[in-house]
Amino acid sequence: MIKKIPSSVLKIGMYIHDLNVDWMDHPFLRKQFVVKTEEDLQKIMASGAHELYIDTDRGLDYAHAPTVDEVNATIEAEMVLAATAPAPVIQVSTTEEMSRAKKIHKQAHSLVRTVMQDARMGKAIHMDDVEEVVEAITDSILRNSSALLGLSGIKDKDEYTFLHSVSVCTLMVTFAKSMNFPSELIRQAGIGGLLHDTGKTMVPNEILNKPGRLTEAEFEVMRSHPMEGFKILSQVDSIGDIPLEITLHHHERMDGSGYPHRLPGENITQLTQMASVVDVYDAITSDRCYHKGMPASEGLKKLWEWSKFHFNPTLVQAFMRTVGIYPVGSLVKLESGRLAVVLEQNEGNLLMPRVKAIFSTKANAYITPVEINLAKPMGLGGADKITGHESPEKWNIDVSRFLIPPS
Repeated sequence: MIKKIPSSVLKIGMYIHDLNVDWMDHPFLRKQFVVKTEEDLQKIMASGAHELYIDTDRGLDYAHAPTVDEVNATIEAEMVLAATAPAPVIQVSTTEEMSRAKKIHKQAHSLVRTVMQDARMGKAIHMDDVEEVVEAITDSILRNSSALLGLSGIKDKDEYTFLHSVSVCTLMVTFAKSMNFPSELIRQAGIGGLLHDTGKTMVPNEILNKPGRLTEAEFEVMRSHPMEGFKILSQVDSIGDIPLEITLHHHERMDGSGYPHRLPGENITQLTQMASVVDVYDAITSDRCYHKGMPASEGLKKLWEWSKFHFNPTLVQAFMRTVGIYPVGSLVKLESGRLAVVLEQNEGNLLMPRVKAIFSTKANAYITPVEINLAKPMGLGGADKITGHESPEKWNIDVSRFLIPPS
């Protein structure tokens, strides 16, 4: 049985099922193992794992701990209660915006690759190009955030480093806009998101793209990237303080367990706190050479769970409202037994997005795609209900086929 316990009651002889922290926050070569020594206990405490999951069939039990099913039920109920704010106002449909968004996404991908190559070779970073791309992303988000957000969830794992920066930029702009920040602050947030991982150019490829767990020495090299990025960007005359701050401190955590400076929450700026939420969300929901990304819905649940210690809970709640309980690109199961791809949030109800039904679980076969606005009653294009999230891998469904129009 899998149970969740506070790390304070962890004992030698318990079997770790999940340390319940992002992979970059712990130094163990394996995710699952028996706690054998006091050194293991000390390492776990130092990783910032305040709560973790144990497997009582493979190690010692803790009688008063909730099961993983009980924990998930509580988290999901809390998230539904939190999603009470209206979704963003939409100016044009996702279909209308998608063609433009594809071009912008491709342009941003190319720019990040150029910026990182230039930084690696010691060349100057051209801020005019960066600002042009951020402006294009912002304009697209203002028209309809669903298009670029949907594209951000689709990544080639071999291009992760570049695409991650594009996604963080897109999410930061969307997040800052949803918080009603002034336009200049939104622009600076987008620049910070696009450039936040510039320091990874100083991390050797054999570490950056290692297919397995990193050694402790390799962890230290990887954890140097915020400082290296700060050094690189500090040489750019027209860079603002906000992108520099986001680059340097996006791996800091509210409980002071982050890096490079172990800052407590009150010493981390709000935009940097937002960047840390966005960065982790995109990282844990993306496929990488060493990590299978979890569905967006599961990523939100993890953020919500971790916000108790690592993130600002108010900002996690705001982010969840920004992307929706059912983020664009998610695969969901409907009460009718159909599977559907989430296309767009509804302004009035985040629990009832616009979806495209594509598959029948009863017939175990694709169906003629049909768009459904779940917020509308029967006869007006609605009359179905989401019963839960589904894994695209389980059904061997390529969600991007139904999100992105052919070129």
